[in-house]
Amino acid sequence: MTQRREPSAHLDEELRALGWYHYNLTRHAAEALLLSNGKDGSYLLRKSNEREDLYSLSVRGKDSVKHFHVEYTGTSLKFGFNEFSSLKELVMHFANQPLIGSETGNLIVLKHPYPHEVEEPSIYESVRVHTAMQTGRTENDLVPNAPSLGTKEGYLIKQGKIVKNWKTRWFTLHRNELKYFKDQTATEPIRALDLTECSAVQFDYSQERVNCFCLVFPLRTYYLCAKTGIEADEWIKILRWKLSQIRKQVEQRSAPSSQLPP
Repeated sequence: MTQRREPSAHLDEELRALGWYHYNLTRHAAEALLLSNGKDGSYLLRKSNEREDLYSLSVRGKDSVKHFHVEYTGTSLKFGFNEFSSLKELVMHFANQPLIGSETGNLIVLKHPYPHEVEEPSIYESVRVHTAMQTGRTENDLVPNAPSLGTKEGYLIKQGKIVKNWKTRWFTLHRNELKYFKDQTATEPIRALDLTECSAVQFDYSQERVNCFCLVFPLRTYYLCAKTGIEADEWIKILRWKLSQIRKQVEQRSAPSSQLPP
């Protein structure tokens, strides 16, 4: 069993002094921040919510944010195949704009560390209208809600609708939309699939190819294949998670006020 190491007070102090360390920023908030304000190659470091000895490097690609583990071993920091004896060594490595790639084969150059302190204008609107639009509602009727992010992108092989041939397409997953493009450089998608209409995502063994999965929609089932089993599993996991989030939101909206959680 791997022994989990808690970061030393010295490392914690060094991290807090690092301009692009965002401490307890969540994965969701990191994605929202980098997608709205970052650019291709923007990145930040944050605490992982999985274990005390893990950190997450969140990196903005073209239309998605990828997350990579940085592990503290007690004496060093491990990132990918590299091991750094100090935080300073790790920072020096990032200062040289390294090329980073995942198992999906997509490469990103780490160019722009995203600062944890950003200057903001101290400008506030004055309230001119303030009236309740409904009566009789209580705090139980307030259900906080936000679109789930959980982005992903990469090449998949897709089966055609009429002619059952297979073509490689660039896929991007953002909010509740799965879009596919002719290739990574294309700006307009061939199609955008609304996941609120998708009923299931599952492995598929009916094709003569390996690493395939399918998305079931009312009028069509889409058959997709990944390069590796790991990649197919990643797509299935995040797509299923998306569907579970969509169902939760539907249940919350349809639940009577008396059944809403306190």
